[in-house]
Amino acid sequence: MPTAPDPAEPELADGYRELLDRYLRHLGSERQLSDHTVRAYRADLTSLLEQLTRLGRTRLAETTLGDLRSWLARQQSVGQARSSIQRRATAARVFFAWARRVGEIETDPAVSLRSPKLQRRLPDTLDAADARQMLEQAITYAAEEGGPVALRDVALLEVLYGSGVRVAELCGLDLTDVDADRRTLRVFGKGRKERTVPLGAPAFRALDRWIAEGREALRIPASPPAIFLGERGGRIDQRVVRRIVHRALRLTDGAPDLGPHGLRHAMATHLLEGGADLRSVQEMLGHASLATTQIYTHVTTDRLRRAYEQAHPRA
Repeated sequence: MPTAPDPAEPELADGYRELLDRYLRHLGSERQLSDHTVRAYRADLTSLLEQLTRLGRTRLAETTLGDLRSWLARQQSVGQARSSIQRRATAARVFFAWARRVGEIETDPAVSLRSPKLQRRLPDTLDAADARQMLEQAITYAAEEGGPVALRDVALLEVLYGSGVRVAELCGLDLTDVDADRRTLRVFGKGRKERTVPLGAPAFRALDRWIAEGREALRIPASPPAIFLGERGGRIDQRVVRRIVHRALRLTDGAPDLGPHGLRHAMATHLLEGGADLRSVQEMLGHASLATTQIYTHVTTDRLRRAYEQAHPRA
């Protein structure tokens, strides 16, 4: 008796699924994108290929610019956020450019595809005083409770705020990525791009203490060379890091409930407020485009404006 089709399995024209799998392998192996990014591409392109199938486009070469625009319009009609529509438009452009490069299509219908401009929202961030309180509370807790996990959590929070690394980058750090002499970390960012980031003295002291006194207590024979280990001895999981950050911020009076990326925002904002130049901040954060870093100038300008309005007699 034939097996009924999985209702969750999307309907795609013959050949589309194989083509999509081939493209996703290219993203993972050749472009070395993270599993999270590859999953996002899979979801976006599956949505597109489903739409093409519904339109009767059984071959990728039959796709028109109008097909792509109708797909984006459909996203808007069901209430997708502008950021999601923009991401999907980018996914389509990159996919069709690849398809043309490998000979799947002769002309690229996505070259002229445009997406709605994002309304740039200022990211929530911590005041410097909140960041200091968060770290001081974590240090106090570690001193009171003791144990390797408390030492790890202090070092983890100090490194996130002190270096501005992404949570995936933090979890990927190995012991060989620490340069004690220069007090820097070697970080592998998106697309496995390597950069070096400095680390402040408090963060380096916390990291050194964790490695010297705490890490060995969690290490097992099968442990990887990761700097940060979970309680079972494996490389720490991103979800665990997020829980640690959320818990630390919940204990900080008046602090917004941010995840690890919020500490990255705080680091960039506080650097610019302290006089760091934009190019240096871009390099430390690993941004490919200076435009991405420039949003932090809006954050600092907004703070200056509020301070002026509160303090100046003729504001």
